[in-house]
Amino acid sequence: MNRDQARALVSQTFTQAFDKTRFRNFAVNLLNDFDEAKAFASNSTYVKDAFKDHVQRYERLGTYTSPEKEKLDVLIVHLTAESKLERARTAIRNFVADHLKTRDEKDAALVAFVSPAEQQWRFSYVKMEYAAVEKESGKVGVETRLTPARRFSYLVGEGESCHTAQTRFLKLLQDTETNPELAAIEDAFSVEAVTKEFFTKYAELFGDINAALEKLVKKDAAVREEFAAKNVSTVDFAKKLMGQIVFLYFIQKKGWLGVAKGQDWGSGPRDFLRRVTQTFLSANPAGNIFNDVLEPLFYDTLATDRGHEAWCPRFQCRIPFLNGGLFEPLGDYHWRKTDILIPNRLFTNTDPVEEGITGTGVLDVFDRYNFTVNEAEPLERKSPLTPKCSARSLKTSSRKTAARASAPSTPRARSSTTCVRRASSTTSTPL
Repeated sequence: MNRDQARALVSQTFTQAFDKTRFRNFAVNLLNDFDEAKAFASNSTYVKDAFKDHVQRYERLGTYTSPEKEKLDVLIVHLTAESKLERARTAIRNFVADHLKTRDEKDAALVAFVSPAEQQWRFSYVKMEYAAVEKESGKVGVETRLTPARRFSYLVGEGESCHTAQTRFLKLLQDTETNPELAAIEDAFSVEAVTKEFFTKYAELFGDINAALEKLVKKDAAVREEFAAKNVSTVDFAKKLMGQIVFLYFIQKKGWLGVAKGQDWGSGPRDFLRRVTQTFLSANPAGNIFNDVLEPLFYDTLATDRGHEAWCPRFQCRIPFLNGGLFEPLGDYHWRKTDILIPNRLFTNTDPVEEGITGTGVLDVFDRYNFTVNEAEPLERKSPLTPKCSARSLKTSSRKTAARASAPSTPRARSSTTCVRRASSTTSTPL
């Protein structure tokens, strides 16, 4: 399979609502020697009582034996209508662990968790570890436990990007001669390499925005005077702007932005920022994304308590009120009277990146990153775009930018990152 075919396979599988045929095709091409002789489909009768609140039925598409003789099942777990992917992850993970233990003590599973009520689904790698332990009686028994590998999943489906999955699975799909080791499959679910890539791009984007702001301050007397009067530095401004945007990617992934009138929180589009930006540019080709879209969104919408309905006439949808400081103007600058015309191309453009990928702006880059879920956390945090990651990137990039500019040392990203963390905690409570 060549590179283009591998990219297409990932895109077809992971950017749409779940389809069994597409998922099977992905598994066959990923594992090469995939044994479908023991495939079966179960009904609710075969689901243990402990899991029936969350699991309606499940299917095994087949099994795989690695070169090291480790065994893996490929499963589809169909959740009940009442169960939610986000809230039932511990129960459904334990369901798979129980399956592996009772089915000849399999070593791992590739699982599609599918909810009938959602267009998104979860692609997970669950790995068991069997260890010999001495019991209190002195006898040696077998202890089973889930390894940390099981804690990472790809949230995929309609409205989700497949860039991360393409990055991680491309090499495995292209190798049609070698059967992959389970360690290689496990590595495809690791976020470390992708997180490092994201850190680099995040710092570059921060630097570009800061440079544009420095140029604007030198050129525009009104901006220069406002920043000086309110003690606003370009580094702090760029730092806060990046924190605001990255946090909104969390919120829109929750479906909390762009909710239609009368609809529930959580039903909004997962690409709200992209949609509202494209709609604006289509109607106002000469308009400015930051000045005309982002500032009103930040300071007139997210920072305004409009009651439970939270209806926003400007954007014609429900958008929640988020307090905590992140969506308050830095230094209380006059955002309505000061035109801060950051070039649109810093947010979205069509510059080529590599074959099949275009766009180097903030929204372009963020849109490409699918979010894997660290299920070890009490909250559903998605990497690489986590408050912790963004805080680290902001601190690193702001220090480097200050050093390059030979400017006086600026305060570290304390206020901005505190707001991000505080706002992240806020999202754990119902609106």
